[in-house]
Amino acid sequence: MTVITKITAIAAACTLWAGAALAELPTLRAAVLEYGTVNWELNTIDHHGLDAENGFTLDVQGMAGGAAARTAFQGGEADVIVSDWLWVARQRAAGKDYVFIPYSRAVGGVMVPAGSPVNSVADLAGLKVGIAGGPLDKSWLILQAYAAETTGMNLAAETEQVFGAPPLIFKTALQGETDAAINFWHFMAKMEAGGMRKLVDISDAAEALGLDPNTPLLGYVVKGEMLRDNPDLVDGLAAASRAAKDMLASDDAEWDRLRPNMRASDDAQFEALKAGFRAGIPAPGPVDEEAAGRMLALMARLGGEELIGNATTLPEGTFHTPGS
Repeated sequence: MTVITKITAIAAACTLWAGAALAELPTLRAAVLEYGTVNWELNTIDHHGLDAENGFTLDVQGMAGGAAARTAFQGGEADVIVSDWLWVARQRAAGKDYVFIPYSRAVGGVMVPAGSPVNSVADLAGLKVGIAGGPLDKSWLILQAYAAETTGMNLAAETEQVFGAPPLIFKTALQGETDAAINFWHFMAKMEAGGMRKLVDISDAAEALGLDPNTPLLGYVVKGEMLRDNPDLVDGLAAASRAAKDMLASDDAEWDRLRPNMRASDDAQFEALKAGFRAGIPAPGPVDEEAAGRMLALMARLGGEELIGNATTLPEGTFHTPGS
């Protein structure tokens, strides 16, 4: 056998070994909104092989909406979804063993046109407010509590509300069809880039109500069974997520690579989306459960059983700290 033949044989053997090793990794099926911002992080994980580096193969399944993702997860068609921990707490209180791993603390806020005379929540009296979601939208509930606490006004009674999907509220706000708009953070970033200004950030309103703005609202949700049977897989997901966040927090070139997937129409939108994502990266470490309990109590008071079911207090085991 010639030297070249030996080298070729060794290379082929190494390729087969690497392929076999990769095939042995467990697959983690993530059902997420097809164009959701979490895809930027998941794309980073996949592109840089952070999944294989942490012991799993990531399989991203694009979904038409959050309800479809939750259905896939609950029906066993997906292993992980992204949702808010209040939903997880509600499910745990109903007897479902779901667990939350922090992903983002980014929240929405209230936007008004740049030339609007509205300079405070009190100025919204008598005006039309567009709200992404429905009457139980968490940002809307917090804003109502904030208005009552700081001005004594009943915001729901003293304004006209228009509820709709985030893209619709975004469009109507930019067209001036509403006087103010409450939307998710990434639509807020685009609205600000389009010339609107922020009236109230929901994190500031939450802090004024005694809540902790650093409590991450969104996270990866897995089943407790997976955590018990394969804790290394769950912790591997958390480690890959953190590695991707560290990259996105500091590497502008990585954002340039992601830009075609971000649906930013111009440089201003691109920069606003990048800054918004970075601002929402939660600090590593365990969630402050006492602070989370205060938020849950507020949501129970404002939204009642329709919003949080029987979860009047924080169910034990809602949050998972990797390595615990």
